[in-house]
Amino acid sequence: SFSSPRRTIQHERLTMKFSAVVLALALGAASAFAPVNNRAMPRTVVQAQEPWVATLYPYADGVSAPAATATAEKGTKQDFLEASPYYDMSEIPVNTYKTKSPFVGKITSVKRIVGPKATGETCDIVIDHQGKMPYWEGQSFGVIPPGTNPKNGKPNSVRLYSIASSRYGDDMTGNTATLCVRRATYWCPELGAEDPAKKGVCSNYLCDAEPGTEVKMTGPSGKVMLMPEDKPETDIIMVATGTGIAPYRSFWKRLFIEETPAAEAYKGLAWLFLGVANSDALLYDDELQSIKEKNPDNFRLDYALSREMENKKGGKMYIQDKVEEYADEIFDRLDKGGHIYFCGLKGMMPGIQDMLAEVCKSKDIDYDAWLSGLKKGGQWHVEVY
Repeated sequence: SFSSPRRTIQHERLTMKFSAVVLALALGAASAFAPVNNRAMPRTVVQAQEPWVATLYPYADGVSAPAATATAEKGTKQDFLEASPYYDMSEIPVNTYKTKSPFVGKITSVKRIVGPKATGETCDIVIDHQGKMPYWEGQSFGVIPPGTNPKNGKPNSVRLYSIASSRYGDDMTGNTATLCVRRATYWCPELGAEDPAKKGVCSNYLCDAEPGTEVKMTGPSGKVMLMPEDKPETDIIMVATGTGIAPYRSFWKRLFIEETPAAEAYKGLAWLFLGVANSDALLYDDELQSIKEKNPDNFRLDYALSREMENKKGGKMYIQDKVEEYADEIFDRLDKGGHIYFCGLKGMMPGIQDMLAEVCKSKDIDYDAWLSGLKKGGQWHVEVY
């Protein structure tokens, strides 16, 4: 599947020159030197998007990763997309593709991942980027939906989505990325129905897409949500509402599911807090429960289900209420160098910050100074929308 015209001609010449027996022996001998990983595969060298891309990502220059890696074998290590050392951040890919010249990917699957009683529809969407858009865990891709903006007649603008898979993709080839997208709709009280004129253009485009649909993509972008992999003993506290869970899925895939250098080195605690309306709205719960069972010393999981649980005051259990239950331990872990991440709707932050301020007050801590210290130490990570 990687034959170039030049290779085809050379092969034909060999066939003419040698007997079938000799050729069979040659092919048999060649098979004894099968590549150990993607870096060993032969490839056509063309100009990459950036000089560093061809070095770190051998398939970012227009050649797809070999078909033989389409399904990773159990026990196969994911190590062919690593920096050297693996935690080196000096060459993180950023804005490889921009709005004026986006990459055209192809959707391979779209599946609903919430139950029937969930408040809204959320989909897991896998996009094939052919290995040409390498990214790191915690980054985002931009998607440009087709059509024009009716307000100004200009092409639709780019929408950013946190990537919900590790750099290896859910198929472990490094050729795909997964997005976690909630269909944005607007219920009109006057109509007594959803108003199609006000629905989210890009989210509905993605959730309605069929396998094979082409998607214009930009990025990857962002360095705010990256993990501190140079300090594998660091506690990682992840706070999310809804699809804000996306970047954390890339974290837990890299640290607990895939056989990566980061997973081998990690000694800290990864602690996820997720706030959704009810049990049917939980996302990737099967993966999380499996990780929790297999890694009791390094992974913790707490849910805030606003329509099924009560906080200590008897009201609905929101994300800030669940975090507050463990305030003493969280503050202690942050004092010892832990990192805390927030991702989801921007409306989550006022409640969380008010709660943290109250906790600081109860501990006779200056909240502004405390928060400033976390930011200065690179321990405070926020990505809301």
